[in-house]
Amino acid sequence: MSPQPQAAVGAPLSRVEGRLKVTGQAKYAADHEPDGVVHAVVVDSSVALGRITGIDTRAALAQPGVLKVIHHRNAPKLPYGPNPGSLNLPGERLRVFQDDQVRFHGQPVAVVVATTLEAAQHAASLVEIDYDSERPATDLTEAPAPGEPRTYARGDAEAALQSSPVRLEMTYRPARNHHNAMELHATVAQWDGDRLTLWDKTQWVQSPRAEVAANFGIPAENIRVISPFVGGAFGNAARAWPHITIAALAAREVGRPVKLVLTRRQLYFGVGYRPAYEYKVRLGSDRRGRLTAMTHELRAETSGYETYSERGVLSPGQMLYTTPNVSQAHRTVPLDVNTPTPMRGPGYATAAFPIESAMDELAHELGIDPIELRRRNEPENDQSSGRPFSTRRLRECYTVGAREFGWNRRNPRPRSTRDGDWLIGTGMATALYDTLRAPGQAGVRLDADGTAVVESSTSDMGPGTYTSQTQVAADALGLAVRNVTLRLGDTNMPTGPLHGGSLTMASLGSIVLDGCDKVRQQAIELAVGDGDSPLYGAAAGDIVVRGGRLHMRDNPARGETYRQLLTRNNRTHLEALGSWTPGQSRSSMYAYGAVFTEVGVDARLGLVRVRRMLGVFDAGRIISPKLADSQAIGAMTGGIGMALLEHTVTDHRDGRIVNANLADYLVPVNADVPELKAIYVDGRDDEADPIGVKGLGEVVLVGVAPAIANAVFHATGRRVRDLPITAESLL
Repeated sequence: MSPQPQAAVGAPLSRVEGRLKVTGQAKYAADHEPDGVVHAVVVDSSVALGRITGIDTRAALAQPGVLKVIHHRNAPKLPYGPNPGSLNLPGERLRVFQDDQVRFHGQPVAVVVATTLEAAQHAASLVEIDYDSERPATDLTEAPAPGEPRTYARGDAEAALQSSPVRLEMTYRPARNHHNAMELHATVAQWDGDRLTLWDKTQWVQSPRAEVAANFGIPAENIRVISPFVGGAFGNAARAWPHITIAALAAREVGRPVKLVLTRRQLYFGVGYRPAYEYKVRLGSDRRGRLTAMTHELRAETSGYETYSERGVLSPGQMLYTTPNVSQAHRTVPLDVNTPTPMRGPGYATAAFPIESAMDELAHELGIDPIELRRRNEPENDQSSGRPFSTRRLRECYTVGAREFGWNRRNPRPRSTRDGDWLIGTGMATALYDTLRAPGQAGVRLDADGTAVVESSTSDMGPGTYTSQTQVAADALGLAVRNVTLRLGDTNMPTGPLHGGSLTMASLGSIVLDGCDKVRQQAIELAVGDGDSPLYGAAAGDIVVRGGRLHMRDNPARGETYRQLLTRNNRTHLEALGSWTPGQSRSSMYAYGAVFTEVGVDARLGLVRVRRMLGVFDAGRIISPKLADSQAIGAMTGGIGMALLEHTVTDHRDGRIVNANLADYLVPVNADVPELKAIYVDGRDDEADPIGVKGLGEVVLVGVAPAIANAVFHATGRRVRDLPITAESLL
């Protein structure tokens, strides 16, 4: 088949759904209002560990408009069948209203259903619950880690450390972070007999479908999940959380559609978070900075009822640098808290902070430039598997970044540069994230009027999936972007992949490309076999489509439009089901980056301000440059939060999160965000997928926090190993 001209892919297009969003026409989960909808408000436990001994709902039920208060004493018993397909974890997922046990502060213990939201909120405040409580274990630093750790080893790390001319030992503590996306988690549930429709905030419509089917013991095909727009998620809308089951249960119990929207406070214990870690690093090197050994001992929090073991947290230590001797032990610590979940750059962002900080500490110890130290330890292949890299342009990221950032102007001596009261420092760090891919399907229909519709159940939580997939489809079909409509987020559509893990562009893009190629080829075959077509008898491989017109590659005047071809042949449309399944790769596939940052630290007050930041990324082919910049700038902003502001604070006496709001849990605002710039090195990874991309949304966050931490050290001469870096830690 002849390669298609590329007009849309690579163009800096504005979002195709942008007008819908800015005019309020894009409907999110809580915007749906089925006829007769009523409102549900969850009552949360006020203790973190114990059992419920009494529930008094009389005052709540006496309020006007209140329909029902559901709790463990009156809720029907649900089967809660096995469900490995919704990103559930080892252990037993929370079973709402099925027993009197309380496992964490804020656990749902009742739900009030009323005709108005205000009535439900007021009645919920009147539900009185008595507990037999115990002191919870919520402190990662004090709790034991039972069971066997996840381990990895190569060589003899202990022996190599003992014989290394240079040895360092450090412990780093990144704090718990919460996602705090703009859109609150919400579910609208409506039963029609034994069939259920859920309008839900989700990154994967298959997840709540499978979870609710298992919980209620009904066929998954009886459940339709709709989620066309998601107002941000960063990972916490990938699995199905208990409030979805609560909404479905409440709707069935009252016989009316139910809307349940979690409050901002409830997001802090209702939908997961990036877990806190204690991460001990020991490294050894020769005097020239070549690593000889590295050990990693990790302790991470998880809930007492499920085990969340962060994917990817061990990978950077295994393969990022040439290290002949490595040992790793990753222990999860069960606490009386709710279950963690992936958060942007999961695992890799956590590991990057200690590893990249340790490399900076080694560079300072040896008096070697931090970039040069990394170059000296750049591997020729994946150290963990021995496999070659599909592509790895990390050296180029260092070179381009150093040049564009002005790294050569840096005085390497800490605390050597001032701007008035501000101590100025620069730092850098490496980023990586593995190239995930997943199978799926998409339906493609080309109508006789020369427009096309592409459908897949994949969600779009904000990075621009509608736009980027429209670009791929437009080029593959030879249409203008305005003539392609993309539809997403509905289980009635062909099953698409999860939207997360930076796998959507590689996976759905390859799926859409396959479907559009099939439809375009159908049109070409119809034309070359049609005696009335100007393309009759031509070789199919010599025909391309541009602007909705099929023509000979070497003779553009010879051709006709889709509209002419289909109308003449009495065809209302052409359609195909696109699909793609990633094959086994013989290579190690990762996206890479180098992050450079400059900070100012007030010498008297200890305040830290990021002054500028540059990220240079090897992410394969860039489909949509404007969307890529949006992803990079957003991730850098999130990394500023991780480094300097974000920290979930728990009162260990009762397990209460004391800053469960956006007034006390600090996130970056405009004043915290300086000049941010991203550069993407040229190249594509054709081994990864047919469109040559490697995924961008995660890697652009991974190196930000350690780059800032390294810059703070360079500015002040003080090494802070806990995140976030606060003024108190610098005074």
